[in-house]
Amino acid sequence: MQAYQDMVFSTIVRLTGNDSQAEDIAQEVFLKAYENFAHLRVSKSAGGWLKTVATHRTINYLSRYRNRWRLFSELRRDDEEEFEPPANMDTPDALLLALDAEQRHALVERCLRALPEAQRVPLVLFHFSSMPYEDIAQHLSISLSKVKVDIHRGRTALAQALSRSGVASAGGGS
Repeated sequence: MQAYQDMVFSTIVRLTGNDSQAEDIAQEVFLKAYENFAHLRVSKSAGGWLKTVATHRTINYLSRYRNRWRLFSELRRDDEEEFEPPANMDTPDALLLALDAEQRHALVERCLRALPEAQRVPLVLFHFSSMPYEDIAQHLSISLSKVKVDIHRGRTALAQALSRSGVASAGGGS
């Protein structure tokens, strides 16, 4: 548990954006791990197994409470096929490079938490869990085009949040 608790917690908190929810789900993940301890003790892929269980448990949790975090745009499914995302917005990579790894990690995590769950969850699943669009759509029970739109909107909102956060001044003052 000690070897994987940070990875499990960070995986869950990225998806939920809430520390207390992440703690509850992490407990469930480690209870599941305890039930499978005999197998996991000798497995070289225990970390991957835990990350997968953490991701699935979190998606299940969020799906159960979907009505709490649905945005108005999600309820208008008729429009999703017609939506054409605007031209890609550059992420503030140059600004992030001015920060050390710890500062960059903290800033990205803070900005991720500020995103609406409808954008944060698909974005985290795609970029941090390397889950394909099709799998995200299946796990979240939404259309493939909705996944793509939400990831695009999440990237745009994340880039804007990073730009607004004063990354340039934080990097210049170090």
